[in-house]
Amino acid sequence: MTMGSSKVHVLALPFPAQGHINPLLQFCKRLVAKGVKVTFVNTVFLSKSMHTDPKRSINFETISDGYDDGDYAAAESFEAYVEKFATVGSKTLADLIMKLEDDGKPVQAVIYDPHLTWALDVAKQFGLVTAAFFTQMCAVDSIYYHVYHGLLSVPLSDSPISLPGLPLLQPNETPSFIYLHGSYPAYRHLQVNQFSNVDQADWVILNIFDKLEEDAVNWMARLWRVKTVGPTVPSMYLDKRLEDDTGYGINLFKPDSSLCINWLDNQPKDSVVYVAFGSWIGIEAEQVEEIASALMEIGFRFLWVVRALEKEKLPSNFVDETSEKGLVVTWSPQLEVLAHESVACFVTHCGLNSVMEALSLGVPMVAAPQLTDQPTNAKFIEDVWGVGVRAAADEKGIVRRETLVSCIREIMEGEKGKQIKENGIKWKTLAKEAIDEGGSSDRNIDEFVAELISGAGQPDA
Repeated sequence: MTMGSSKVHVLALPFPAQGHINPLLQFCKRLVAKGVKVTFVNTVFLSKSMHTDPKRSINFETISDGYDDGDYAAAESFEAYVEKFATVGSKTLADLIMKLEDDGKPVQAVIYDPHLTWALDVAKQFGLVTAAFFTQMCAVDSIYYHVYHGLLSVPLSDSPISLPGLPLLQPNETPSFIYLHGSYPAYRHLQVNQFSNVDQADWVILNIFDKLEEDAVNWMARLWRVKTVGPTVPSMYLDKRLEDDTGYGINLFKPDSSLCINWLDNQPKDSVVYVAFGSWIGIEAEQVEEIASALMEIGFRFLWVVRALEKEKLPSNFVDETSEKGLVVTWSPQLEVLAHESVACFVTHCGLNSVMEALSLGVPMVAAPQLTDQPTNAKFIEDVWGVGVRAAADEKGIVRRETLVSCIREIMEGEKGKQIKENGIKWKTLAKEAIDEGGSSDRNIDEFVAELISGAGQPDA
């Protein structure tokens, strides 16, 4: 698999959040396996709070976001955090590139998260090859692109939205920052502004695979040099070609997988409903209550991840009353859980990493999107890929108990559930084929590495 050791040294810079770190790190592992030297850059604060894999083949370095003793929460606002990160990050990234040069480890290319537009500017100052690594679906990128260029005007009207390469979208199937006009303006700016300078990048890399969004990828490939390299899921769950790649290798939470796995080992095959809403966005108390009521009513076995901050939102006595059927935990080894034969259904917030994991492992989904890109991901889960059902929220944005019960039953017992399971097996096969030897993503990574090694794709001096 290795293309021979190269002199190419790539610096990789994710946005400092678990959902952005994981896919870029997985891509970097693929590069290392093909002979590229990788230095992975986190913020000082994240580096201090991470639990990393001791067997890693990737070098780690840090830059500062201006908040070395805290994360975004230490800033007076998210907008202030982004501004300070741009100022301090630009300087410390430039310092790191010069330090590596002085240490005899010069960098030839920077792979950066396009939410950090300034990273491209810094790399260009040093004449380095640049690759923007997008961590959202191509469809979501397309929507933000069209908003940035004024080709999709906001606020949206009530009419369906037709964009090249995408299915017809209802307004509430676009990212929440777009259809809920005026909500979270700093986040919306961060998303849309990804396209302010991406035209200057030498490559655009997507953490999906070709067949997942063929039309959207083809549209994007007319604008930039695009490479799909996904799914960016640890190799053990896909092609099994990378030794020891059994997990992402970086956790912002202290992992303890034994509780969940031991419990799952004692459940029958295809009997458990797994409920998890990601590590980033909080869930309202009312929504927690509705989920709890649904799980009590439906009677299926369940494993529910309720973050430590939100355990107090659980109805009193819920854990005791459901202990024979269910397990409530504050963290789970999600990949191991989804791969477990007892898990039959995944109730998810539809963060793209969770969606890719479930798709790669053939697990049917109940899609309960909350914010940001999740409504668009949910649209594809149900209407495009046919691997789940959407649990519609009411006018308050809450998915009610009866809706959840109906959706879970549909997957566990219904006729539609049988078709969803068949579709899940199909996509699981396609995901593995894409990243396996000779697959579309594997070829794309080979081509990217070959161009780096040969110097082709170098920007003009």
